[in-house]
Amino acid sequence: MQCYNCGNCQMGQITYFCLKVNDFVINEEAAAQIIQKNRSGWKKGDPNYESHRRKIKKELEVQA
Repeated sequence: MQCYNCGNCQMGQITYFCLKVNDFVINEEAAAQIIQKNRSGWKKGDPNYESHRRKIKKELEVQA
């Protein structure tokens, strides 16, 4: 069966619907480019976590 040239596969998205296959297809090339989000917030292991948490809590109490 030939491609219908719908253009879905050329949009560069991770998943798309292919009319030829009549199903959703996962684009492996686009999926390989996904970057893991780096979380760089305040964590409990950080030495300044408690002081930062208390400071934020005080600011919230003052606003209320």
